[in-house]
Amino acid sequence: MRSIGIILAGGDNSRMRELSNQRAVCAMPVAGSYRAIDFALSSMTNSGIMKVAVLTQYNARSLNEHLSSSKWWNFGRKQGGLYLFPPTVTKTINTWYRGTADAIWQNLDWLEQCHEPYVVIASGDGIYKLDFQRVLEYHIDKRADVTVVCTDYQRSDVERFGVLDMDADGRIREFEEKPSVASSSLVSTGIYVVRRRQLIEMLKNCAKEERADFVRDILIRYRSIKRIFGYKMEAYWSNISSVESYYRTNMDFLRPEVRGYFFREYPYVLSRKDDNPPARFLGGSSVKNSLVSTGCVISGTVENSVIFKNVVVEEGCVIRNAVILGDVFVGAGSQLENCVVESRATLPRGSFLKGETGVKVVTGEKGLTRYTL
Repeated sequence: MRSIGIILAGGDNSRMRELSNQRAVCAMPVAGSYRAIDFALSSMTNSGIMKVAVLTQYNARSLNEHLSSSKWWNFGRKQGGLYLFPPTVTKTINTWYRGTADAIWQNLDWLEQCHEPYVVIASGDGIYKLDFQRVLEYHIDKRADVTVVCTDYQRSDVERFGVLDMDADGRIREFEEKPSVASSSLVSTGIYVVRRRQLIEMLKNCAKEERADFVRDILIRYRSIKRIFGYKMEAYWSNISSVESYYRTNMDFLRPEVRGYFFREYPYVLSRKDDNPPARFLGGSSVKNSLVSTGCVISGTVENSVIFKNVVVEEGCVIRNAVILGDVFVGAGSQLENCVVESRATLPRGSFLKGETGVKVVTGEKGLTRYTL
């Protein structure tokens, strides 16, 4: 494919509450065995994009560990590769990334050294599968300067996104970022295709004027000057940039049609693999409509929940409508409902945790002695 990829993985988001204290948002575990960034990386490699840069910043250690080998996404080759670009102090630049446009501009030398004529830019917190080759063909056919991938979003939190309005030919007439009241359900997915030389030109203009945001300072500002089109995505798409959307996205994977789309339909979502044993279900356990990952030991009742790797659930536990991240110990007789439990938490015996009016984030206690079943 005649494109390079850039994944924006800055990672800080207050709407994730305690969940972003340990990791960048795009490193959040999803669907039992994946990280959020896996979906963007997989779509790129499955579309034939061989060279991808990941721009990291906030709390990036977990993300860097996950991306320590590019072979899992088939980027480990002589041509192309996977590049990690954190903020770097140089003679001319000594600041953190101030925004999405500034993050790309601070790595302008890499962008200028590439030879591919197009750039695919994606955020690292989207959950989807997308053929970028089709988006590029649409971009070329429309003679667009920038193409914005958008989708019809029929949920109550539409104001979290950029809201679009397109004409009959697909050209974007209006683009409002995070409006107080949304006038449309058509939202930007944070995925863009742009000509590389066009991107370099716009980034340099932004830098001269001390502008730093890709959406506000490029898409919205150049809306009437450049040919900016929308490509409508019809398949599943979600964004995990809040606790509520993160919980809801994981719950979506309990629906057979969503599981089938991501797990059984080619092209597949790729991720780093761990050498864990299969999950064990001991006598007296009961599991219904749940995802249980490798390395887990289940002795209690689990219903309508997503259980990540190496979780121990002791006898007498009842877990319903919960998302439990990796390396969690749930003591005997505990009850959990409408919760997201942070990784490496230890919940003492008899814990009672329930989200009464929304999703409850449970951090648990750290460093306690764990029992081995």
